[in-house]
Amino acid sequence: MLKSLSSLTRLPIPPISTSCRICSSKMSTTKPSPTCPKFISVEGDDIYSRSKPDGVRFSLVSYNILAQELDEYDSFYKKNIESYGYSSIYIQRSGQKRDGCGIFYKPDCADLLLEERIEYNDLVDSIQDVSILCDDKHSDTQANGDENSEPKNGSSSKSTLEDHGDPNDPRVRLKRDCVGIMAAFRLKNTPHHVIVANTHIYWDPEWADVKLAQAKYLLSRVAQFKELVSEKYECVPSVILAGDFNSIPGDKVYEYLVSGSSSSASLAECLDELPIPLCSVYGSTRGEPPFTNCTPDFTNTLDYIFFVPDDQIKPLSFLELPEANSPNVLGGLPNYYHPSDHLPIGAEFEITRE
Repeated sequence: MLKSLSSLTRLPIPPISTSCRICSSKMSTTKPSPTCPKFISVEGDDIYSRSKPDGVRFSLVSYNILAQELDEYDSFYKKNIESYGYSSIYIQRSGQKRDGCGIFYKPDCADLLLEERIEYNDLVDSIQDVSILCDDKHSDTQANGDENSEPKNGSSSKSTLEDHGDPNDPRVRLKRDCVGIMAAFRLKNTPHHVIVANTHIYWDPEWADVKLAQAKYLLSRVAQFKELVSEKYECVPSVILAGDFNSIPGDKVYEYLVSGSSSSASLAECLDELPIPLCSVYGSTRGEPPFTNCTPDFTNTLDYIFFVPDDQIKPLSFLELPEANSPNVLGGLPNYYHPSDHLPIGAEFEITRE
């Protein structure tokens, strides 16, 4: 399910924790407070001493939250997030499920200019050429995925057949009800524009072709949106893309997304020209973390923050993540330290004047 939470603000802020119901019989009677991770400087020295006088800083946090995912956006998240000084935009997932994807931002730090929704079911209408799906439908199944409402025991094909129809039909394969959202902001009292996109790619590890098709569509939509913003506001916006991609480092989706900034040629034959080049914040600074999703059945990295590298934007810091042997993650998540089975990831950026 789509459960990402992004925040846009001028200065670093602690991530917003959401509550979740935990069976008390599995937990200690003591209830520690949720952890509040810190931003760690990319280069190890003071962030502010390295900032350019004409630069502007902002931070972004992406968090794949657990139930009630964003299905209670109108009744819970919207009004509660407003009490912290945030505004928000939201898209509900297609189909029967009520969860969705949101971007939360501080209006006193950034003006919302434009927003667009991304419905991956739109791919069904463009299936004139079935080559949109990779020839090897069941290759690259390393990513276990994290869709809490779906089976993880290999019975996904049966579930898909019952819910959607024949999984061998490419139109059925592409109708996964996943969504995303993107928005253009102007940072307050500056000429700087930033596009933030937030999404959640399909979860099933056996459907790598669908994940790759969604990733391609996502980048094409972001590229079109960037062109629209550039023309409408006569600017060169920075672009940041975050969310749960249900893909581990090195698999086809990940390699596609970073292929514009890597020397890997393994996908050269099956990739179209990349609409926009992307660079991973963690991957380009400290290396991708060992995990962002941690459960007893699966622990690996599924969540990322990507940005379009250029001379104007650079990451200054990243949100710290626990080590595998940290006491607050032992036994898997969620627990009292971490209210989701995912960890929040984040970065602070600086944009210099055009």
